[in-house]
Amino acid sequence: RDIKPGNILLEEGHAVVTDFGVARAISEAGGEKVTATGMAVGSPDYMSPEQAAGEEVDERSDLYALGCVLYEMLAGEPPLTGSTAQSTAAKRLTDRPTPLSAMRSTVPGRLESLVERTLATSPADRPATARKLAEELAGVQRSPEPVARRSPAARWLVPVIGLAVIVMAVAVWRQAGIAPGSADADVRSIAVLPFADMSPDKDQEYFSDGISEELLNLLAKIPELRVAARTSSFSFKDQALEIPEIAERLNVAHILEGSVRKAGNEVRITAQLIRADDGFHVWSESWDRTLDDIFAIQAEIAADVVAQLKVTLLGEEPAVEETDPEAYALFLQARHLGRLGTAEGHEQSVALYQQALAIDPEYATAWAELANIYAHQAGASLLPFDEGYRLAREAANRALAIDPENAVAYSRLALIAMYYDGDLAAAARHLERALELDPTNPDIMADAAFMARNLGRLDEAISLQEYVVARDPVDPNRHSRLGLFYRWAGRLDEAIASLRTALSLSPGRLGLQYFIGVALLLKGEPELALATMQQESSEPWRMIGLPMAYHALGQAAKSDAALAELIEEHEQGWAFNIAYVMAFRGETDSAFEWLDKAVEYKDPGLAEIPVENLFANIQDDPRWLPFLKSIGKSPAQLAAIKFEVQLPQ
Repeated sequence: RDIKPGNILLEEGHAVVTDFGVARAISEAGGEKVTATGMAVGSPDYMSPEQAAGEEVDERSDLYALGCVLYEMLAGEPPLTGSTAQSTAAKRLTDRPTPLSAMRSTVPGRLESLVERTLATSPADRPATARKLAEELAGVQRSPEPVARRSPAARWLVPVIGLAVIVMAVAVWRQAGIAPGSADADVRSIAVLPFADMSPDKDQEYFSDGISEELLNLLAKIPELRVAARTSSFSFKDQALEIPEIAERLNVAHILEGSVRKAGNEVRITAQLIRADDGFHVWSESWDRTLDDIFAIQAEIAADVVAQLKVTLLGEEPAVEETDPEAYALFLQARHLGRLGTAEGHEQSVALYQQALAIDPEYATAWAELANIYAHQAGASLLPFDEGYRLAREAANRALAIDPENAVAYSRLALIAMYYDGDLAAAARHLERALELDPTNPDIMADAAFMARNLGRLDEAISLQEYVVARDPVDPNRHSRLGLFYRWAGRLDEAIASLRTALSLSPGRLGLQYFIGVALLLKGEPELALATMQQESSEPWRMIGLPMAYHALGQAAKSDAALAELIEEHEQGWAFNIAYVMAFRGETDSAFEWLDKAVEYKDPGLAEIPVENLFANIQDDPRWLPFLKSIGKSPAQLAAIKFEVQLPQ
């Protein structure tokens, strides 16, 4: 399970496989597993699709890895690489390699065809055995292409088809230090790593992280500069990785790192810009200032970075939003706590935002972020539904009254319109304005993907979300949402792959086992679906999944008992979900009754109804289209809503 150039050596003229750290013997009687089902083990650049998905593997997985080695020798790079291990593994399940002939026109056609078969997504489509592959390679070597098809440059290719020569060449290529990754990245690309907290008590992490993020956001406003998203950059925090490796995973040419030392009102910030391919320090600087100068320092760092990267700005340089230094420190702490995703963190975040706004009532960004927290509290039943969304709307509108070009505030109003007002036309207007103001913001683009989904335009939603995943490839939430979009579109294998990627990035993330279980149900694998749903750590999601899984298995009594418990415990908060459980079980009348309850309870899940395929059993009922029309979500009503998003070039 780990065939790759680095594990193949030459010993007295013979190719020898080394490093069996993740290997296991496979015999006719079966071998003892080393890893659990659902875990992907190996090297992502050479990992087979079934290995990347954490499924059972056999010898054909090694043949796929050998195909990757052959491809790399001929093309100069492995097939289907990504900026991170997770994105590389995900591509194995969704993409096909670039044809070898497009990478190098002199590759013989028979060899290209053989490597392509070896890299087949399905193991059944690959050569049956390693011996068969070796025989076919030897056949290519014995019977080269007709001379008419070969250029002079192609003549040297044929003699190197033998495995030992390929292995030797790859080893030499590796030893020469020629590697893909950051060297190929756009020179005007950068990742901002979280600055280290060098404060005496090590209690200013929220502040050092916040400074890093503010710099990242400032640089991201420069049109000609490609900046790695926050989630991806911050994923390397506290990891002992070298700068070139981080840059290669993020596909950037430069890294900005530094440290923050804060004691009382005194701040020392050190920043350094590093060229990723060789680790050379392009520029470094330190500032010893008071907290009152924090915004000037940020602007100065950003300006120096831009100058060093020789970026020609399109329009004016992005401005730093200044506020009272104490309010700014409270804002950073509030944002940090709000991202914890806990009830306590949300509550503390609101209190800190309110303290910051008491100091500076004109702090637009704080108002916009406070709107986000209120909306999250309402959606998670941590605040009364009406109250939470009322407070969110008031905060977002206050932000726009202060700063009419605050893109985040417009995106918050869009979400309120989608999930509380049920006014998709208003949501579309807000999102289009947000993207006009900040066209590359991955969070706003993700909101736009949800908007397209709510309009029933799944192809567009998938395209937008794939863009977001490419920009932020180590954020499990991005992969999870993409997996849901694939499931609603009926692309079940891709859905499972994306959801498993999310699970590998965040093993305890709520809902993922349930979502995978639903995709397995729709694939017709109820036993595996039940086993998966039983692993779900969120009680509501698990309780929603079990009645459907038991029903699919024909275990009516267990399905009824699980459904009764779900209704008893979660009637008001999960009415929409109970409705599709009823529909899945074929209980049409009950499904419509629960849809009516979902409307009564203002269940935000109703936003998903245009695409939710768990309602398939009742969509031919004469009540279906009138119900959709009554809530403004009939196909004709959705088609009439204008919403256009252009992906950034």
